[in-house]
This record gives sequence, structure tokens and C-alpha cells, in this order.
Amino acid sequence: PELDEAIRAWEERLAPLAEAAPPIEPPGDDLAAIQARIRAASSPVTTPSPDASVVALRRSVARWRVGAIAASALAAVLAIGLVARETTRQAAPREYVAILQKDADSPAIEVTVDLDRRELRARPVAATAPPGKAYELWIIDAKLGAPRSLGVIGEGPRAANLSGYDRAVVEGATYAVTVEPAGGSPDGKPSGPPVFVGKLVPVGP
Repeated sequence: PELDEAIRAWEERLAPLAEAAPPIEPPGDDLAAIQARIRAASSPVTTPSPDASVVALRRSVARWRVGAIAASALAAVLAIGLVARETTRQAAPREYVAILQKDADSPAIEVTVDLDRRELRARPVAATAPPGKAYELWIIDAKLGAPRSLGVIGEGPRAANLSGYDRAVVEGATYAVTVEPAGGSPDGKPSGPPVFVGKLVPVGP
């Protein structure tokens, strides 16, 4: 299509030259012209050399053709790359991890969050609740006001749905664990200061 458009454009540009060219009158000596044609017919056939302007035009068209093919190939490559990048970006999960610990102690609890699905998963690493007590996980952010409970963490993994929270809050919040009575806080508020805290960091694209 680019080459066709270029040819049409040049035809429009050259049209005024054709209209401005003076008419060519036929030669007056018809007999001489007839004799010349007879001699040409009886002589060996030779291929006339192309005019310089015709050669230049052919070269120009060839350059246009090569340029059009190269441009189309480049556009196709860019389009494929863009589609592949967007497909990979949409398929890749936005995973974040927070390692909850106290000061420089060894990791106590690992919190993993899929930010796109707002799904949280917490599991103990080296933390064991005191006898008769339980660990409870909280999400803390100024936009939420008071800390919000995400449930009690037992010996196995704990899952929680964060779809009720804003994405920015989930990503920037502080996650903390407090020691509560067995079964969790009785009034929905932390019973004491956090024993383990941490913030999310990205681990995926």
C-alpha cells in the first residue's frame, strides 16, 4: 500500500508536465520515413538503450519498494513485541512478600500477597505462640484508622481475602502480629504491642 500511494503521488506530480508539453507534429517527408522503416525492418533487431530518466525512475521505484518492505517488516516486529510484552505483563502475578520479625531476630512469619487478586497467605517460619495463647495478624495503615485483624495464625498457613481494602493500602501497609488469647482478640483490638512487624516488598514483575 505504501508503494501504491507513492506511485499515485508521483503520477499527480508529473501530470502537469505532460499537459504542458507542446504537441509533436508528424514529419513532412513521409517517403523518407517509410524508407527508414523498411531499412530498420531489414536490419538486425537491436534493443534500444533505455533513456537515463527511465533508468532513474526504475531505480527510484526499486528504492521505494525496498523501503516499503523494510518499513512493513519493522512495524510487524514492533507489533509482535508489543503484544508479547502486554500478554506477559497481564499474565504475570504481582506478588509481594513481608517477613515479619522482631528487630534483627530470625524470620518469624512470612506473609505473601498477590496484589492483583488481593489474596494473602501467612505461614509461621520460626514462630511458636506461648502456651494457651495465639498469634493474630493485623494490617495497619493510617487510612484504616485502628488496626484491622486478618485472623489468627496457627501452626499451618493462614489465608485471607483483602478485596475489601484499597490496592495502595494493601501494598503500603504495615503487617504486624500480636500475642492474643486462644482464638484471637476478644474485642477486635490488639491486646498489646506487636511482637513481629514487616512491610511488603515486590518479588515479581
